[in-house]
Amino acid sequence: MHINYVSEPTLTKFHKSDAFYRCVRGPVRSGKSTGMCVEIMKRAMEQKVGPGNVRRSRWVVVRNTYRELEDTTLNTWLMWFPEAVFGSFNRRTMTHVLQFNDIYCEVMFRALDRPDDVKKLLSLEVTGAWINEAREVPKAIVDVLGDRVEQYPPKMDEGVTWGGVFLDTNAPDEDHWWFEFEANPPRDWKFFVQPGALKEVREGIFKANPKAENIKNLNAGHNYYLKRMGGKKDSYIRVYYCNQFGFVEEGRRVHPEYSDAAHCSPSPLIPNPEHQVVVGLDYGLTPAAAFFSRRPSGQWWLFHEITTEKVGIKNFGQMCLLPYYLSTLKDFDNVSYYGDTWGNTAGQNDKRTPGMILETIGFNIEHPSIEGGTTIRREALAAPLERMIDGEPGLLIDPSCKAIRKGLSSKYVYKRLKVSGDEKFQEKPDKNWWSHVCEAAEHGMWGAGEGKALIRKPRKKTNRPRRPAIQGAWMGA
Repeated sequence: MHINYVSEPTLTKFHKSDAFYRCVRGPVRSGKSTGMCVEIMKRAMEQKVGPGNVRRSRWVVVRNTYRELEDTTLNTWLMWFPEAVFGSFNRRTMTHVLQFNDIYCEVMFRALDRPDDVKKLLSLEVTGAWINEAREVPKAIVDVLGDRVEQYPPKMDEGVTWGGVFLDTNAPDEDHWWFEFEANPPRDWKFFVQPGALKEVREGIFKANPKAENIKNLNAGHNYYLKRMGGKKDSYIRVYYCNQFGFVEEGRRVHPEYSDAAHCSPSPLIPNPEHQVVVGLDYGLTPAAAFFSRRPSGQWWLFHEITTEKVGIKNFGQMCLLPYYLSTLKDFDNVSYYGDTWGNTAGQNDKRTPGMILETIGFNIEHPSIEGGTTIRREALAAPLERMIDGEPGLLIDPSCKAIRKGLSSKYVYKRLKVSGDEKFQEKPDKNWWSHVCEAAEHGMWGAGEGKALIRKPRKKTNRPRRPAIQGAWMGA
């Protein structure tokens, strides 16, 4: 069998590299999986000749679930190395043993949704590993596999010509470990980034990218992407077609008016000590805080966030709020703290309210009532997001506030209900790790007065003449 594989520019660089960890990020249908399959065979054929004049190697291919492993990864592998030519694939052991010429290549396919397979990774001795769609695989698995590779064949025989881990993925979120590693690669890590299949020429306007790879192997060419754009959200297109780090929406967003491209500041936001600072708080078992600064123009800067998990309100105050206040805000002229209305409600075990507990630490928290329910509270954050001031959004967010940005972009949502017919969503936002800091931001904006104009009752018309102001009286002075 003759295999005709011509690598694209990015994958050519990948194949030439001998780095221990090699990582490829690209859009869908860009040829990443094919490149990984060919890399296994390329390295198997380059392996040293050992006993019996055989080039031996053993590989493990990892995906997060067996359904995805069988439906996508395995299908790609068997398309390039079909059973009719290279031998039967053992579906009981999920292993393909390829023997031809002087090659003996054993390829094991493993997923992470079976606990036994995760345990088996700890005892593997393999030549190398391929992690398919690495953004879905925990970093701990990457670390474990790094200790399992370069172990077969053993040194007492021919040893290993090359051993290591290679990974491919669509673009993950900016808070994923991949984002940090790609920006500052650790020792023996190498990253390869494919061009996007599409490029965004203006916000929400996408065109074909002439530098896109693997286009010649798609039946529709560039139209493969262009005709699939319809009905998809911009966030989806940016991640899967443009190969941009970002967030993909997972429900109906609570704040659709938020645009990360428009509202995220390109540079850090440093508040002025003379300007008003507003801090919004959310309580519960996952306390969070959002810090705003109001500019003289009326524009809000959301310059800092605090997120936690399973931290009591006392520890939140002592370990999170107080250290930040002392290090950053103690010299500010005007700092106000606003919490959820239920912050005045005592718990079952502790008769003190969250506000009372924070007061003992030194914080004076206001808990303004919300006239109109949580919908109005959400409008308080929506108001500055929708407003324009001097050509800029009424609210800018510091790029370091990743939890709020991700929440507003994709995680703070009304979850879709599993019903037939039209799309229906829950009436209340889904409670998750990102929702707490987003609700803290809403509390801050509500306490600062945003949104209150929405509930002001219009003045009743009357035929009685207006009373003129009394000159000299104290009210008119």
